[in-house]
Amino acid sequence: MKLTDKTAIITGASRGIGEAIARNFAQAGANLVLNARHEFPETLIKELEDYGHGVVTVLGSVDDPTTGDQLVAAALDQFGSVDVLVNNAGITDDMLAMRMKPDSFAKVVQVNLDGTFYVTQPAFKKMLKARAGVIINLASVVGLTGNIGQANYAASKAGIIGLTKTLAREGAMRGVRVNAIAPGMIATDMTAALSQSSQDQILAEIPLKRFGQPEEIAHTARFLVENAYITGQTVTVAGGLG
Repeated sequence: MKLTDKTAIITGASRGIGEAIARNFAQAGANLVLNARHEFPETLIKELEDYGHGVVTVLGSVDDPTTGDQLVAAALDQFGSVDVLVNNAGITDDMLAMRMKPDSFAKVVQVNLDGTFYVTQPAFKKMLKARAGVIINLASVVGLTGNIGQANYAASKAGIIGLTKTLAREGAMRGVRVNAIAPGMIATDMTAALSQSSQDQILAEIPLKRFGQPEEIAHTARFLVENAYITGQTVTVAGGLG
């Protein structure tokens, strides 16, 4: 699927990986329906609009089941179709498993995994009816390997990988493809907040000896949109980690 004049819904799109995907898709000619919990920077919206296609924002948390309905309604009202969905929104709340509070485990799973399903379901229904569409879920290399102090996050991302495979099987007969991306350590606000010693320790484990860039995840997302013979896969983009 080429993105020109297609409509893409992207959650968690106000910064980091989501922002990079929005910019990449805008450059390719897509109309955008963008989601975040807080207001988008005006400079970002103007930049995306300057590529010449429509941009609509819908504020809300993905763990509210109504947010997905609002995103799909905005896409249909403004642009007439739901062609691509990128489930990028997610949170962390790290703690060793033996000290992790039940609320912490539940909240991360609720936002990351439940939220992915809540947004996917209404979009998936429209895509199945149209017999066309692409869904990309942001998982994580941690969902494949596990990581100390991230029991909640690892469980949520592993769940996304399983959800991706199931949706791919359900959607294939009607032309809907579903894939996941499993990023490694990506240079975002979160990694920038780490101490230098923590960054050095992480870099020592990465064969390419650098953090990835959000744009590299965006390129992968666009590749998965455009390649019509890939579905049910989890593409690891982690510099050799995992």
